[in-house]
Amino acid sequence: MLLQATPLLLRNHQARNQEASVTGRSSLVDAGVLREDCRLTITRQSAEDVGFREIFVSVDGAPLGILRYGDTMTTEISAGPHDIRAHNTLFWKTHRLVLRPGEHARFTAINRAGWGTFGMLFVLGAMPVYLTFERMIVPEPSRHS
Repeated sequence: MLLQATPLLLRNHQARNQEASVTGRSSLVDAGVLREDCRLTITRQSAEDVGFREIFVSVDGAPLGILRYGDTMTTEISAGPHDIRAHNTLFWKTHRLVLRPGEHARFTAINRAGWGTFGMLFVLGAMPVYLTFERMIVPEPSRHS
């Protein structure tokens, strides 16, 4: 009896709107070549952002990176509970979340001016920049259509 090998497709030809890296990785996960880790993406691209002062990001107490205006960072982390923390040295925000295998958590970080920010700049020569750090809700595309 002759066994016919099934080819490992690195791209799902039905997924026309997805990036090749996303569809290729999911094919490798389906084949058991890669583990199904989670992804974390944090963007700082809001029009509300004042455009200065860095935002420092850490995951479970370990530094992940520094976001400047216009930056996006993506990393892979294991499934399970995590503490995602962001700060701009003045304000700190922490999100506690539990990620399922294969989940892609997306956050937006914004340094924004608040009430009295520019008035304090004229009086004191310095101003507080408030931090907004929120999870974005993006519907996950179906991997098996």
